[in-house]
Order: sequence, then C-alpha cells, then structure tokens
Amino acid sequence: MARFDFTVDTNPMAHELGGVSHKVQETTTAVVAMKTAVVLAEEQAASHVCGNVNKGFYTLIRSQISQKIARLKSDVDSHLMRLVQQRKQLEAIQKRMERDYNMIAARYKKLFDGLNANLEQRVFELDRPAVDFAVKEIDKVSNRTTSLTATVPVAQLESLAVSQHIIASNVKNRGSKVIGSMTGFLTDMYEQKKLTNRILLSTYSNVQSKRLSVPVLICECNFDKFDQKTTDITLNRSQWNQAVQSLVKNTVTDAGDRLQWNSKQEANREIKSEFSKLLASSNVSTRVKEAANKLFQSNHFQTLSSQSL
Repeated sequence: MARFDFTVDTNPMAHELGGVSHKVQETTTAVVAMKTAVVLAEEQAASHVCGNVNKGFYTLIRSQISQKIARLKSDVDSHLMRLVQQRKQLEAIQKRMERDYNMIAARYKKLFDGLNANLEQRVFELDRPAVDFAVKEIDKVSNRTTSLTATVPVAQLESLAVSQHIIASNVKNRGSKVIGSMTGFLTDMYEQKKLTNRILLSTYSNVQSKRLSVPVLICECNFDKFDQKTTDITLNRSQWNQAVQSLVKNTVTDAGDRLQWNSKQEANREIKSEFSKLLASSNVSTRVKEAANKLFQSNHFQTLSSQSL
C-alpha cells in the first residue's frame, strides 16, 4: 500500500484566525457600547414618560379642583343672593310690624290716657276735701319756711326795726308780683278781645262744612317673586301733629282695598325731568345709568283716580 506524506503550512490559517479574533474583539466592544447606549436611552425614555405622566396627572387633578371650586362658588353666590333677598323681605316685614305696632300703641296710649284722666277725676271727686288738703294745703304748709319771713319772738330794739323793714320789703315784693300778674292778665285779655273781634264776623250767615284736601304719598313696593307688597304712606309732618298723621294713615290703610289705580302709558314731564337730573348727578357708571334709564322708559305707571277717602 502506497504511503504519501504531505507537509501543510498552517501559518496563513493562523494569520487569518488572528484577524478574525481581532474583529471579534472589536465586535464585542461595539456590542458593549451599544448596550450601554441602549440602557441610557431606555432610562431617558422612562424618565420622560414618567415626567409626562406625572404632569398630566397633576394637570388633571388641578382641572378637577378648579371645576369644583367654580361649581361651589356658583352655589355660594346663589345662596348669598337668596339670603340677601330674604333679608330684604324680613326688613320689609319688620318695618311693617314696627309701623303697625306704633299705630296700635299710639291708639291704646290715647285710650288709656283718657281712662286714667277720667279715673283720676272720679277718684278725686270721691273725697274732694281730703284730696284738696293732700294736693294743695300740704304744699302750702311745706313751703311756709321759704315763703314767709322768719321773725324772732324775742329780739332787741335794734333788730326789731330791721325785721320790720324785711317784712315790709317782702310785702311790697308780693304786692308787686300781684300787680304784675294782674297787669299781664288784663293785657292778655285785651289782646285776646282785639284778636277775637278781628277774627269773628260782624254778620252771621249759614255756615257750611268745608272739605280740606290733604296730600298723601302712597308708595307700593314689590321686592320678590312671591308678590309680597309693602305699602308706605307719607304726608307732610311739619303741618300736622302726630294725632292727625295717625288718623290720616289709618284712614288710607283701611281704604287700601278700595283704591282704584289707573294705568298710565307715559310718565309726567316733571317726573322725567327730576329723574334725568338725579341720573345726571349720580356717580355711578355709564352702564348703570343706561340700564336705569332703560328700566325707567320700559316701566308702566299707575296713578290713583280722583277720589276722596
């Protein structure tokens, strides 16, 4: 059997394998660098996503809180407006109750004052001498020490003349007061007689009753949607006393259901002029003035027909 011996040179293959090993090392270095870059990119992406998620969450929570605040503020404003309206209604009711109380109190005060005066007169008439002594004589007895001049029962001759001068001076003073009182009384009587002669008519005629018209301002207000009306009555307080004012107010209040109101399409020119002056002199904004003027133009007035109460 033939035998063949060959000698194979492995240096080129070893050289090539050395090159492959070098490339493998470069590839390993590139892979490690790429892995590091990938890890860093993933970390940055995760941080970016977490930041956006947190920002969106906080934005959502803030939006929800703002919506709740707006809704609650709207509810509070509505409740506040309702409370203000109720306060106005309660104030109107309070004013009406105070007015009714004052009217009833004045009426009962006048009644009880009359009853007290009548009872006092009757009690005095039960025992007139005792009442006169208690009311009149006791005061005279109590004032004797200040009204009469004190005299000393036992006095020397020098002091007696001085005491007599004092008594005479006191008598003269009292006489002067009496004369002055009589003079004033006669003067007043004379002036009253002259005034009576000037007022009274010299000839008598048939006296007829006259009707006196008293101007009264009736203001009816409506503050709410429940049609609860409040009526204020105003009249001239400088010309009439409290009794006449109460009588006129009671008469107008009792005749409130019988008052006939007539619709009027246009307000009086004097009212328009006065309203324009008040609106021009006001310090409010132009928008408020325009709204007030618009409400005034669109309002319908009602006036009372000519009638007597």
